[in-house]
Formats: sequence, C-alpha cells, structure tokens
Amino acid sequence: MQNSLQSVVFMIGSTLCYSGLHALIRYTSQELHPFELAFFRNLFGLLVIAPWFFSKGLGILRTTRLPFHLVRAGLNALAVLSFFYAFSVVPLAEATALSFLAPIFATVLAVIFLGEVVGGRRWLAILMGIAGVFVLLRPGFETVSLGEVSVLIYSLLTAIAIIVSKSLSRTDSSVTIIAYVILLMIPISGIPAISVWQTPTFNQLILMVLMGILGTSGQLLLTEALRRSATYIVMPLDFLKMVWAVIFGVIFFGEYLSFAGWLGSGLIILGATYIVLREGKTRGAPL
Repeated sequence: MQNSLQSVVFMIGSTLCYSGLHALIRYTSQELHPFELAFFRNLFGLLVIAPWFFSKGLGILRTTRLPFHLVRAGLNALAVLSFFYAFSVVPLAEATALSFLAPIFATVLAVIFLGEVVGGRRWLAILMGIAGVFVLLRPGFETVSLGEVSVLIYSLLTAIAIIVSKSLSRTDSSVTIIAYVILLMIPISGIPAISVWQTPTFNQLILMVLMGILGTSGQLLLTEALRRSATYIVMPLDFLKMVWAVIFGVIFFGEYLSFAGWLGSGLIILGATYIVLREGKTRGAPL
C-alpha cells in the first residue's frame, strides 16, 4: 500500500516535470531553434544523473548489450528532435494528446516483432485511438501541419524505443539504460544543432538548464514509480499530462482546445488507457 502511494506521488511529479518541459520548449523556441534546445536539454540532463556517476563510477555503464543501447539512443534522439520541433509549433494540449499514441503504436509493433497476442478489445482500443487522430487532425478538411506530423513521428519512434527497452530491461538496470540514453544522445543531437546554432544568452541558458533538470527528473520519477508498483496502477496517471497541458496552454499561451480537439483527445486517451491497463493486468507485476 505504501509503495503504491509513493508511486502515485512519483508519477504525479513525473507528469508535472514533463509538462513543465513542454511549456518551456514552447516558450524558448520563440528565440532559439528547437534542435538547439534538444541538444542542451540532453547536455544539462547530465546534472541529474551526475550523483550516480560520483557514487558508483563508470560501473553504471557496465553492459553486455551496447548495440541495443546505441539503437535505443538513436531512436530516442530522432524522437526528441521531432518532439521539440512539434512542441514549438503545435498547441500544447493537441501535441500532448497526439503523443499518447505511443502505447497504441507499441502494441501494434509488439504483435509484429515480439509475437504478442492482442485480443479483440485491445484492437478496438487501437481503432479508437486512430479515430481520435482523424477527429483531432481532420485530414481532408484542414491541412495537417508539419508539426502535427512530427508528433506522430515522435510517437512511432517512441513506440519502437519501448520495444527495445523491454528487451534491455531484462538485463540492465534503469539507471544504466537512462545513463546510456543521455550520454549517447548528446553527440547525436549535437549534429543537427550545429546547423542552426545561435549562441544563447545567460537567461536562455538558465531556462535550458531547467529543461535538462525537468526532463531527466521526469524520466527518473517515472522509472522509480514503475519499479515500486505495477504498470496498471502507475501508467493511467500519465494522462495527467493532458490536464497540465490544458492549464499551461491557457495560462501561458492563451491556447484553447476546440470541441473536435476535446473529442479527438478523449478518444486517443481512452484507447491508450485501456491498452495500458490491459498490458499491466496481463503482465501482473511491477517493472
């Protein structure tokens, strides 16, 4: 019971960290290119995992599966670049709703690549999520923007990274997985950042330090929440990000969701929620 309560607290903290990061991307990208922001987010994310390096040394990097870490870091880097660009041009709530497609995509990929069996109700949830995308984006009635396509690419790449992470988590600790992701993503994200480089001001650097702290803290809090409790207890709380996105969007950017936006977001969240709950109950154990 205590572990479950702690997991809930950690998960709420994680959603606030991520939503704060999204709002900072939206604000700071008015002056700096999102690719440069992505690089600094990864660089300053080292501040959060530095204590593990000081206490355990390079031992946290011990692994027998370096190629898998390289693949995951590459996927994550491409996902983060798409993600930062999307949140720089797409309203917070809409981008957040579309990002919840990741577990839906992951379920489909698990069927294809891992041979997992999906029942009729989960396929219905997948179709519900896809319907939500059509309601939200209204292709044929409105032009689908590059930013919206970028969120879809982010969700797909994240889903593939989830499949790789499932394999890595059988042999490596959460700290090792996160450490490799951050260390490898710094040089990978630095390459596109060079082409759009603009020397940041002191105030911009402070905001990007905060981005790195929020992003990595959100990841660590999520990992710790999943370690302490079952997936089906923890992951439904991830949809609090939608609540924070609506609040931050209204307060800081004057962004309001339309009726179609609410309906499409609701369908995506309902479909993703069922998949997450079903996944957790099927596995029945903490990660």
